[in-house]
Amino acid sequence: MTILIGFHKQHYRTFKHYYLNHVCVYWREAFPQLVCYNRFVCWEPSALLPLCAYLKHCFGNCSGINFLDSTSLKVCHNRRIHCYRVFQGLAARGKTSVDWFFGFKLHLVVNDQGELLNIRLTPGNTDDRKSVSDLLKTLFGKVFADRGCVSQALFEHLLATYGIEVFAKLKRTMKPRLMRLIDKLWARKRAIIESIIDQLKNISQIEHSRHRSPVNFCVNLLCGLIAYYHQPKKPSLNLDDPLA
Repeated sequence: MTILIGFHKQHYRTFKHYYLNHVCVYWREAFPQLVCYNRFVCWEPSALLPLCAYLKHCFGNCSGINFLDSTSLKVCHNRRIHCYRVFQGLAARGKTSVDWFFGFKLHLVVNDQGELLNIRLTPGNTDDRKSVSDLLKTLFGKVFADRGCVSQALFEHLLATYGIEVFAKLKRTMKPRLMRLIDKLWARKRAIIESIIDQLKNISQIEHSRHRSPVNFCVNLLCGLIAYYHQPKKPSLNLDDPLA
């Protein structure tokens, strides 16, 4: 698990180069019984359940100010969709505000300190609103989300069931809502979750198109999220700093 998570904290673009050029060279004393690269890859699926348990431990505490969003995880290039078989029956073709993709959607909610509170992974064609209730059922306070994650019925359900207020840009079919000034100011800080998603993709490398196993895809995703947890400095709003 340490070796797998360490890959997402280094600057290698492929796990093979990281294992052969870094682990086998610099970490030999820490892991005296290292196996060959091919054998190590065969062992990766055995780390899935322990990584799930460890990620649950890495979740932060809800502070009452939460930010919700989703992002696409492409598993292959659009030109290869018709011949791609690794995720057949699991991944699906979806659409973002930018382009079509084939893969999954990662739904996540964070607090004002940039800590992960909950995640959900769904096929690419899943409506964002279907995962919102599961993501927020253990939280409280206010949630600031994208307009694609909410609806009028969802607003009312979350407020009545969990006491959670959700704020997002209204769609044309939704009733106008009055917002307090403080809530409008909080809504402007929603860029924090976009910064977190950018770091997950470009630093922790949770997205790439070289997967040859669905289980190893999950292992790579979990390790990337855990590596983000171990970052010494995360995007945050610094509410406890009077000079921020």
